[in-house]
Amino acid sequence: MSGAVRRPGLRVLRTLVCGVLLATAALGVPAPRAVAEPERSTTQLSALLDRLQELYLQAEEATESYDAAKSQLKEQSGTAQRLDKQLADERIALAEAKAQAGAIARQQYKDGSVEPYLNLMLSDNPEDLFSQSHILQRAAGTQAEIVQRLKTGEIRISTLNQAAQHSLDSSQTLAKQQRDAKQKVEEKLANVEKIVAGLTGTELRALQRLEEAGINQAQQLFLGSNQLSSTDLAPSLAGDQAISFAYAQLGKPYVWGAEGPKSYDCSGLTSRAWADAGVTIPRTSEQQWKHLTHIPLSLLRPGDLVIYYRGAHHVAIYIGNGKVIQAPRPGGVVKISPIAGNPILGAVRPDPDAGSMDEYDAPPAPDSATDPTPFGDASS
Repeated sequence: MSGAVRRPGLRVLRTLVCGVLLATAALGVPAPRAVAEPERSTTQLSALLDRLQELYLQAEEATESYDAAKSQLKEQSGTAQRLDKQLADERIALAEAKAQAGAIARQQYKDGSVEPYLNLMLSDNPEDLFSQSHILQRAAGTQAEIVQRLKTGEIRISTLNQAAQHSLDSSQTLAKQQRDAKQKVEEKLANVEKIVAGLTGTELRALQRLEEAGINQAQQLFLGSNQLSSTDLAPSLAGDQAISFAYAQLGKPYVWGAEGPKSYDCSGLTSRAWADAGVTIPRTSEQQWKHLTHIPLSLLRPGDLVIYYRGAHHVAIYIGNGKVIQAPRPGGVVKISPIAGNPILGAVRPDPDAGSMDEYDAPPAPDSATDPTPFGDASS
């Protein structure tokens, strides 16, 4: 989108510390070094922020890949079950048709003559049914119906067998993609923990200040660009319900791959919020960006989804007044954040045909849920 926002100066850490000190205990990370060493300079801390931001972004990309594979694997499992049932039904129908053909053949044998097409119907080789159609054309009445049932049954079973094999192959591929993505997430987060474990409390607080400064600057520039409407628009009825759901999740932990009810990742929160409003949307932020209706930021209304980064790797739900609710990153919690806390790619609307409410009063934000940084608080 042409109105995409890029963070000036320092790139903001995608996720610094919902208390890195808390993460130290919770994740079993060694305590910050006790031996006094020279503190890092501002330039060094800035470079460290960039590195941590990149690692968290890579972890989020892998999380979205994990979510996509998990969702597709679930759909594939349903497809496999449906194919298995269809195959079972077709085999039963084919067995019944062959039983009828056998009964007719036995009766004709008793009468002293068996028609050639009955021999074909009783053959174990389906190709015989298709290669000698001139004989089958001599069948009539009930016998002709049996011939047709046998022929179509064999075709259906062959087709279903191919579809079942394709479904199995797809499931194996998706399962591997899911395992690979899981490994990549864990690898990136382990690298983050290693870096964080080497920081002093002073350095953590300095990183927090750099993060806050960058976010505040980005938010001020974004709001000053007049890309948002000067007057907050009202949500749709479904959007209002999605927002209410998101508010009810404030404070719940981010867990990658989670979609509620006790924890969420970014797209797990937005997809569940809209599902609660009766609107089914894709599971991942990439698919939400790809399949939902794009809208200009000037028409953004509460309930719409804000998509971040060039690859659409993060998503939040807009609540008005330049704020979003998001599940930020591992170690963080669902919280209210500035809309420009990450580089904005654009916005999408899950219910583009729904009108806005005539009147709307935004829910009050709990003080504990609002923070100048969207990724955590070093003092928590």
